[in-house]
Amino acid sequence: MAESKGSLLAKSVQKHAGRAKEKLLQNLGKVDRTADEIFDEHLTNFNRQQGCANKLQKEFNNYIRCIRAVQLASKSLMDAISEVYEPQWTGYDALFAQISAAEALWQDFSHKLGDQVLIPLNTYTSQFPEMRKKIEKRNRKLIDYDGQRHSFQNLQANASKRKDDVKLSKGREQLEEARRTYEILNTELHDELPALYDSRILFLVTNLQTLFASEQVFHSETSKIYAELEAIVDKLATDSQRGSYTLKKPKSNAFPSPTSSPTKSLNNAVNNVYPNVITNGSSNANSRATTTDLPPGVLYRVKATYAYVKEDVDELSFEAGDIIQVIEYEDPEDQEEGWLMGTKEGTTEKGLFPANFTRPI
Repeated sequence: MAESKGSLLAKSVQKHAGRAKEKLLQNLGKVDRTADEIFDEHLTNFNRQQGCANKLQKEFNNYIRCIRAVQLASKSLMDAISEVYEPQWTGYDALFAQISAAEALWQDFSHKLGDQVLIPLNTYTSQFPEMRKKIEKRNRKLIDYDGQRHSFQNLQANASKRKDDVKLSKGREQLEEARRTYEILNTELHDELPALYDSRILFLVTNLQTLFASEQVFHSETSKIYAELEAIVDKLATDSQRGSYTLKKPKSNAFPSPTSSPTKSLNNAVNNVYPNVITNGSSNANSRATTTDLPPGVLYRVKATYAYVKEDVDELSFEAGDIIQVIEYEDPEDQEEGWLMGTKEGTTEKGLFPANFTRPI
C-alpha cells in the first residue's frame, strides 16, 4: 500500500512538473500551442457572463438586506405612531387598519424578493463554478496533449537515427490517449458554453420582470395606504381646529359670587358638566349618576372612558375603566369649568381631571 501511494504521488508530481515545463516553453515561444479561436470566443463570453452575474447577485443581496432593514424600521415607526395616536381621536380604528395593511405589504414584498428573485438568481450563478472547473480541466488536458505532441515529434525526429520503434509506438499511443481525453472535454464545452451564454436572456427577462412587477405592486399599494393615512390626519387637524380635543383649563373663574354656599356652587358646577346628575344625596331612576350610599365627602362616582395623563402636578392620571370618586374642592373659587376634583378609587391619588374623559355611574 505504501509503495502504491508513493507511486501515485510520484506520478502526480511528474505530471504537474511536465505541465509546468510545457506551459513555460509555450510562454517563451519555444514550442507552439494548439489554437482554438472558437473556444476562446466562448471563454470570453463565459467570463463576461459570470462577472455580470456575480455583480448582480452581490448588489441584489445588498439591496434585499436594505429592504429588510427598512421593513423593520417602518414597523418600529408605525408602532410609535400607534402609541402617539390617542384612542379618542378621529380615525383611530382606521389608522390601525391601515398600519396593519402596510405591515402585511412589507412582508409580502420581502418574501417575493427572496423567494422569486433571490433564489432563482442564486441558482443561476451556481452554474458558473462547476463550469469553471470543467474549463480548467480542459485546459490542463490541452497542455497534456500539447506536451505529448511535442514529445512524439522529438521521438519521430530521433527515430531514424536510433531506430527505436518501441518508444515510437508507445509515444504514439500516449499521444492518441491525450488527444482523445482533451477532445472529449473540448467538444462538450463547445456545446455547453454557448447554451449557457444564450440562457442569460431568458433568465434576466424572467428575473427582472418579477423584480419590477413586485416593486410596482408594492409601491402602488403603499401609496394608497399613505393616502388614507394622510386623510385620517387631515381629519384630525380639522377636528382639532374646531376645538374638539382642546383640554385647557380656563383662566377666568366662571362661578357664582362668594355669597353663594360652597355646596351650592359645587352642585351648579357639577350640573353644568353632567346636567342629569342628582346631587344633595337624592337619587332618581332617570338620573345618569347617583349620590346615595357613598363614602363621606364623596359627591358621586364616575368611570373613565379614556386614559388621561396629567399635565400639571395638581391633576390626576388614570386609565380607561378606572373608577374615580368625585369630591368637593377645598376652595370653591378654584372650581374650573369642565374639570372635577376626585380621588382614584382604591388609592390615595387625588387631583383635577377633565370631566369629558369620564361618565357618571
